[in-house]
Amino acid sequence: MARRDVEFDAEGVTLRGWFQEAEGTAGPAPTVVMAHGYSAVKEMYLDHYAELFAAGGLNALVFDNRNFGDSDGTPRQEIDPWAQVRDYRHAITYATTLAETDAARIGVWGSSYSGGHVLVVAAIDRRVKAVVAQVPLVSGYDNLRALVRADFLDGFRAQFDADRLDRFHGKDPAMVPVVAEDPLAPSALPTPDSWAWFTRTHELRAPNWRNEVTLRSVEMLAEYNPVDYIAQISPTPLLLLPARNDVLTPTHLAIDAYERAREPKRLEILPGGHFDAYVDGFTASAHPARDWFRDHLLG
Repeated sequence: MARRDVEFDAEGVTLRGWFQEAEGTAGPAPTVVMAHGYSAVKEMYLDHYAELFAAGGLNALVFDNRNFGDSDGTPRQEIDPWAQVRDYRHAITYATTLAETDAARIGVWGSSYSGGHVLVVAAIDRRVKAVVAQVPLVSGYDNLRALVRADFLDGFRAQFDADRLDRFHGKDPAMVPVVAEDPLAPSALPTPDSWAWFTRTHELRAPNWRNEVTLRSVEMLAEYNPVDYIAQISPTPLLLLPARNDVLTPTHLAIDAYERAREPKRLEILPGGHFDAYVDGFTASAHPARDWFRDHLLG
């Protein structure tokens, strides 16, 4: 399969990734723009999705989010959701400059945190002609309250305020682990399956993943509510793929968000939990996404 390394400018920050060329096509083809979720890097199974899409006649542009993996950007390990949304749009612009891309047939795919980003992107960028959101974060406000005990919230707020003051005085950003073996220990993603998946995938195929994010990344997650945009996606076709037993981005939040979306839309419930979509449940998650893009971008 023809895959090449690429890089492109995102308003002064260089983003890097892969371009996976569609197979069996003559001339420009649809392109699906893809990035990973919270702190994850492209080596964490995005190559599998890109290869499947390419085998189905779709180009795939995969990139690392700014401040992570092979992409530039500072502060390192800081996740600003709105910067990541804008970077999807920069990636779309870059994709349209490639000879292999039919600029009138752009799709966006996202998973977990980026599953929320693509909802926003599809709502505000009409270059997008189809969108797939897998196990998406739909409301940071509601998600944080589902994961963090109510009596811990004031302590988080105090840490956020102290970090803001320290950064104002020129100190380095405070850091927090992405995952921890003890789900009650401080971490950004405090679920046992998060610990298991990130640590295992880091060992197997993503040595450049780091188990830390800035504390402000958690504060910005709490401020971010992609569901507010979901009704604006129409008439762009939306496929939403929540997992049946998702305890990280709770299933019921995604299904509630789906009810607020307008047609054309489709809901498919994936088996297992949040991280099963990438490995054991890959066929269940990736094949409907491929078919959705083929139906709406290839016709």
